[in-house]
Amino acid sequence: MTKFLPDYSGPFEPDFSHEKLSREALLKILKGNSNYLRRLDATWYVTIMKKCGNDLAFECDTEIWEKFINYELDTVCETLNIHGNDVATLIKAMQATPWMWVHNRTFELKDKNRAVITYRDCQTLLHLEKEGTERWDTICHALERRLFELTAEYFNPKIKVTALKLPPRARGSDICCQWEFKLEE
Repeated sequence: MTKFLPDYSGPFEPDFSHEKLSREALLKILKGNSNYLRRLDATWYVTIMKKCGNDLAFECDTEIWEKFINYELDTVCETLNIHGNDVATLIKAMQATPWMWVHNRTFELKDKNRAVITYRDCQTLLHLEKEGTERWDTICHALERRLFELTAEYFNPKIKVTALKLPPRARGSDICCQWEFKLEE
């Protein structure tokens, strides 16, 4: 029986690979990499914003994510053998993307053609709220909507995306945003 490493705190192993790590260690790395992706996205955006202004930073962010979203979905769907063109398939792919690991969110599949995603924790929104600039109009209202629409189109152009709740949040609200995905036939 192979003994998997809980971490890499022991001696140097010349033939180390991630395949030697335990399930728990791999999950920690996956979550850490997901957080790394979020921080990388935020850091480059803020860097461009400070040097060139929010308009250019937002334009670049939108262009990059519009190109990247299909790569992300291709990778997840191929890796996990996710196939289909209904909302249930879309939700399965979204659950599995590295980006989703950084959020406290729930997926409610009402039926195979309708779902609601509720975000209860969003580091981006928390940062924007502290910043006090109301940049959520571009990030949450425009970019997130566009990315969700592109995700829906990837699976089926007939899937419609509707924002049910968006920032700014009411004082004391535990919902950052909420989105509905519905296949209209």
